[in-house]
Amino acid sequence: MTAVGIEVNNLNFFWPSGEQVIKSCSLQVPRGEFWMLLGTNGSGKSTLLRLIAGLLTPQSGEIGISPPVGFVFQNPDHQLVMPTVGADVAFGLVEEKLPPTMVRARVEEALGAVNLLSLQRRPIYALSGGQKQRVAIAGAIARHCEVLLLDEPTALLDPDSQLDLVASVRRLVKSRGITALWVTHRLDELNYCDGAFLLDRGSLVDAGEAERLKKLLMKEGGEK
Repeated sequence: MTAVGIEVNNLNFFWPSGEQVIKSCSLQVPRGEFWMLLGTNGSGKSTLLRLIAGLLTPQSGEIGISPPVGFVFQNPDHQLVMPTVGADVAFGLVEEKLPPTMVRARVEEALGAVNLLSLQRRPIYALSGGQKQRVAIAGAIARHCEVLLLDEPTALLDPDSQLDLVASVRRLVKSRGITALWVTHRLDELNYCDGAFLLDRGSLVDAGEAERLKKLLMKEGGEK
C-alpha cells in the first residue's frame, strides 16, 4: 500500500456569510508525488489549499498531512520578509534554534537545490519574479519540509519562467521525496505532474492521470 503524504476526508468549509466554498471534499496525494489541483476561478482551489496548510479551519472533516509543511503564495512578495536571499531563507529556521554553522549549511543546501546559491547575498528587490518564487521554495527546503503546497506560483511569471519553475519543483519532488500539491489553471503545467484533481464549485469532480484530465478539459474548451 502506498504511503499517503496528504489526506483530506469529507472536508466542508463555509465563509462567515454562510456561503459553502468546499463541499464534502476528499482526496489523497501519495507520498513523494507531485499532484496538481485544477479548477476555474472561484472553484475553491486556493481555499482548499489553505485548509490543507492549516491557514483556514474547516467546519467539518479531517486533514492528515506530514509536517513540516511549506506554503508558496501566488505573489512571493507576500512571504519574503528579509532584505537578502540568504537572510530570508535563514529566517524560516529561527524557531528551530539551530547552531549558526547548521543554519549556514541548510541555507546553502536549499539555495543550491533551486540553483540560486550564487545569489545568496543578492537583495530581494533585485530578483525577478521567478527567482523570488525559488527563494520561497528554498525556504521550505531549508526547513526540510515533507510537504510543499503551492498556490498558482506561476501566475505572475512570463511563459518561459512558468515552465522552468514547474520543472524545478518536479525535480525537487523526485530527488528529495517531497509530497507536493500545486494549484493551477494552466493546462500545459499538467505535463509535469504525477496526477491531478479537478475541483468544480467546491466539489471534487474528477481525479487521476494528468494527461486524461488535460484531454478532457481541452475537449470541453479548456479553461478560459
